[in-house]
Amino acid sequence: MGDQSLIKKIVANGLLAAIYFVLCILCGQFAYGPIQFRISEILVLLCFFRPDFIWGVTIGTFLANIMSISMFGPWDMIFGTLATLIAAVGCAYLSPRLLVACAWPVLVNAVVVGLELWLITETPFWLNFLTVGGGELAVIAAGYVLLLFLIRRPSFTDSLSFTRHVAVKW
Repeated sequence: MGDQSLIKKIVANGLLAAIYFVLCILCGQFAYGPIQFRISEILVLLCFFRPDFIWGVTIGTFLANIMSISMFGPWDMIFGTLATLIAAVGCAYLSPRLLVACAWPVLVNAVVVGLELWLITETPFWLNFLTVGGGELAVIAAGYVLLLFLIRRPSFTDSLSFTRHVAVKW
């Protein structure tokens, strides 16, 4: 029985990585650069409900950054992936509420990607912090509202096999 559970987790994370990747590619240039509207970042919030999803979103980020249309190539593969990993861990293990979980992707990406852009392009860190953080905030706020709606649907929570915070409040 344990092997079957592990296989289901691997398949779920593989699908999550693929969805993250496809959403990034579909967003094109909007998913990269100093102002990012990476719709796929909404998926990081799912780690709040299922910590094992950390792997799926992290692998999805890495794959999207490999195939990215970003001019930062290897830097995005390293630092963009690291930002997602840190944000996903924060959502999964350091967030007592979904609203707190929303802060992790916004702040971590603003800092990490802001630093990356500052180092590579020499644009002011605070400008990068604000533009990356602002784009991330817009996407995560939309994801928060969407999740508040979806988690009221048992078919949604059951299909994703949430393991924690099923009766979430704000």
